[in-house]
Amino acid sequence: MKIAIGSDHAGFRYKEKIKELLQGLGHDITDFGTHSEELVDYPLFIRPVADAVARGEFERGIVLGGSGNGEAIVANRVKGVRCALCWNVKSARLGRQHNNANVISIGERMLSLNTALNIVRVWLDTPFEGGRHQHRIDLIDAA
Repeated sequence: MKIAIGSDHAGFRYKEKIKELLQGLGHDITDFGTHSEELVDYPLFIRPVADAVARGEFERGIVLGGSGNGEAIVANRVKGVRCALCWNVKSARLGRQHNNANVISIGERMLSLNTALNIVRVWLDTPFEGGRHQHRIDLIDAA
């Protein structure tokens, strides 16, 4: 799978670990930055991930920050992106099953590295159920 990833300074450490996991699983990863823990303005790194997913250049995207809130907001401003803010495995699973989330947002300051890695695994492995949920997604994307 082609996956775009990006973070601000507060999500940098987890981004690097998630990249290792994804590469180990055989995914094709493009890192949109940032490339250190130096202070940066998160939209500069999150918006390009969301835009690339929306254009269809990547199947999925992962964005990270301190809480993940701002990153999810920025990503969800892009038409065609459905970004789920994930704080545990259940939120990742439901984001895929019910919302067909093509991007997830993770807050490094909010959860352990092990939880973050498990969120990514579950999100990648969970299919969208479609059916009754599909109609709602189509309406949102058409707006």
